[in-house]
Amino acid sequence: MFRTALRNVLAHKARLLMTVLAVMLGVAFVSGTLVFTDTLGNAYRNQSAKSYDDVAVAVSTYADPDDSKKDDGISDRTLEGIRALDGVAGATGRVSGFAGVADKDGKLIGNGWSNTGGNYAPGKDGKDPAYDFTEGTGPASADTVALDEDSAEKGGYQVGDTVRVATNGPVKEFTLAGVFTTEDGAVNAGGSLVLFPTEVAQQLYLRPGFYQDVTVAAAAGASDGEILAAVEPLLPKDAEAQTGTELADEQAESIESGLSNLNTMLLAFAAIALFVGVFLIANTFTMLVAQRTRELALMRAVGASRRQVKRSVILEAALVGVIASVVGFALGVGLATGLRSAMGAFGAKVPAGPLIVSPTAVGAALAVGVLITMLAAWLPARRAAKIAPVAAMSSVHAVASTKSLVLRNSIGGVITLLGAAGISGGAATGGSDGRMLIGAGAFFALIGVIILIPLLSRPVIALFRPLLQGVFGVAGKLAGQNAVRNPRRTGATASALAIGLTLVTGLSVLGVTLGQAIDKMTTDNIRADYMISMASGGALDASALEAIEKAKGVAAVSPQQATSLEIGDTWHSASAVTPGDVEKVFDLKTVSGSLASLGQGSIAVAEDTAKSNGYKVGDTLKANVGSEDEPHAEELTVGAVYRGNEFLSPVLVPTSLVAPYETKPYIPEIWVAMDGGASDANEQALVDALGDNPAISVMDQQDIRNLFGGFINTALNIMYGLLAMALLIAVLGVVNTLAMSVFERQQEIGMLRAIGLDRRRVKRMIRLEAVVISLFGAVIGIGLGTFLGWAIGETIRGEIPGYALVLPWDRIGIFLLLAGVVGVLAAMWPARSAARLNMLTAIKTE
Repeated sequence: MFRTALRNVLAHKARLLMTVLAVMLGVAFVSGTLVFTDTLGNAYRNQSAKSYDDVAVAVSTYADPDDSKKDDGISDRTLEGIRALDGVAGATGRVSGFAGVADKDGKLIGNGWSNTGGNYAPGKDGKDPAYDFTEGTGPASADTVALDEDSAEKGGYQVGDTVRVATNGPVKEFTLAGVFTTEDGAVNAGGSLVLFPTEVAQQLYLRPGFYQDVTVAAAAGASDGEILAAVEPLLPKDAEAQTGTELADEQAESIESGLSNLNTMLLAFAAIALFVGVFLIANTFTMLVAQRTRELALMRAVGASRRQVKRSVILEAALVGVIASVVGFALGVGLATGLRSAMGAFGAKVPAGPLIVSPTAVGAALAVGVLITMLAAWLPARRAAKIAPVAAMSSVHAVASTKSLVLRNSIGGVITLLGAAGISGGAATGGSDGRMLIGAGAFFALIGVIILIPLLSRPVIALFRPLLQGVFGVAGKLAGQNAVRNPRRTGATASALAIGLTLVTGLSVLGVTLGQAIDKMTTDNIRADYMISMASGGALDASALEAIEKAKGVAAVSPQQATSLEIGDTWHSASAVTPGDVEKVFDLKTVSGSLASLGQGSIAVAEDTAKSNGYKVGDTLKANVGSEDEPHAEELTVGAVYRGNEFLSPVLVPTSLVAPYETKPYIPEIWVAMDGGASDANEQALVDALGDNPAISVMDQQDIRNLFGGFINTALNIMYGLLAMALLIAVLGVVNTLAMSVFERQQEIGMLRAIGLDRRRVKRMIRLEAVVISLFGAVIGIGLGTFLGWAIGETIRGEIPGYALVLPWDRIGIFLLLAGVVGVLAAMWPARSAARLNMLTAIKTE
């Protein structure tokens, strides 16, 4: 039986090619994911361990320049005490924060959130061990800085050039003293690193004479644990000390956790691709078994048992799986290498390190490929084993019994209804519980539809048949009949496309709906022409507000200054705004009272907050203003109740109320209305007023929409790219079905040619058959995907104001068009093969 299985694999190489490709692509996805994440994890772990090689003890604090405490952090005195301890070879203090570097065109180098600045801390030898200089030296005077090599290259800077650097204050100019290399994580993530002299960095990021972190190096023979025990009594209460080994292990766990999420997501898409591949494999072996009915019957007649026949078919599948898995694994290693290189194109720098091909990756890839192939071939093998030795000798095709089809459709109907009930119930439940219920319902609905899809093929394809016959004549009529001749095969082929398009359509419906809801939220809540914020996502300096107020053409300006109030026992987040201007930059609708009362020192409360707390216009509230550590009692009057605005906190207070208690206000955004609205001239006036600061973003309303909605399109594009693998396997399924269908119907095609159907119309018949099957799968997938998109949207409706289902008809049209194109392309080879058949030879074929 082993020789028989091997012979059948070698005899049907062309017919098994598509199966091999499907398994190969799925295995490549799995192995590529595992190798890629193993390689990344190893590289980052090595980098982390290397950075702590010379660290015996690391001290961290939560020191913050905006904190009311003036003595937090590690002082120079404490640092000197650490250096004096027995076994300590040296201790280095560090401070860091945001620093954005402009290129020579004035644009920010890097991505904002990972642009950092720190201090250059030379030791006794005049060098800082954390940095290796390729040009120049470290910054020594207050007007000099050093820049990482990648950022210097991007900005086109050489030692001695003037570099414009922005922190959270006005942009300043420095002379570039040196260029260095670093394994700093921010730089590897596509950001930049600027080094200042220690005194300058302390002034920028904390306060003179204090550090946020300290690293301690051990003398030869000293114990890290003993040094840690000696260091801890010297530290302030907010400081935490760990050995370098503990910190490296903690970083490694953090890296592992972060990569596991990526690993899970990629493997989920690999699983989808393999699931789609199951239908292709099952279809292939079903057709191979049907074509070998006589051969298998003869084997039974000469003594082969049912178990041996079944084992023979499964063994064929195992051989195909092994071949496909080995090739797929090799492709996966290449895919991992390509992904690693591609990260550089997106600005991320992966630390150097070898490609990691672990035994787990090898075993998982081979096991997945072989097991999936054998599992998909199990049902065809079971059918093969049931072939009667005598009854099947004169039959070319095994026909499913009416009883089996009725049973299949009954089971499919029950499972589909169960899935639909789960999806509907999840939509009604809402929240995370509802989404879990929808996920379970979607699984059952998809399985149910797959079981029912042969039954659905006849009525759905019947809708296309009049059009086919009317437009394409005989070729169209024959294509429609051929598409439903074998409902099981048509259903299995269409199922692969349906699964892929269910996911793609569901994501599209949800993504487009969310995008429009966010867009509507922006247009309904904002009147301002511009929003000004830090590229890092941090707070703007108060000097930025003063500069904008003086800018030419400014009609109204208000900060959205984040603060808080304690009213009773409840803390409320609040926005400090400019009275008189806030209603000009935001669309605020009052329910009662007047926003003009903000100018008299009153506060305004959002409608929902007022209802839940029983506040009404005219109420006098006793409140604590300022931080929780230093609250200041105030009596506040509610001057207005307004409908909530998504860009403001539920309580509005005038900036004058909190100004005495907040020496350094936290201003995430400044909103500006200009005379004449948004224009290039007005935008330039704001840029100039801010000192052409590369770290400050000036965004108009379209930019704001893109900021809040752009990530949705980015996520959709990533999902489309990952799902493309599943759709590619579905295309291979269509090609495979048509190719083997042509092989089965050689005699029929020969007869059609003999009675006058020319080669052109034969090709058209096969192409139209492929288009019909593809469109059938697309219609099922789009319908189910739309249902899922609606249901998931219902679970988040309450979290997004203005949410309303939007059906992306343009994208749905594109999906249908692509399904038709898939059919045409998939039919090219089978149609050509059918048209080239010799009619006399074909007629004689049994």
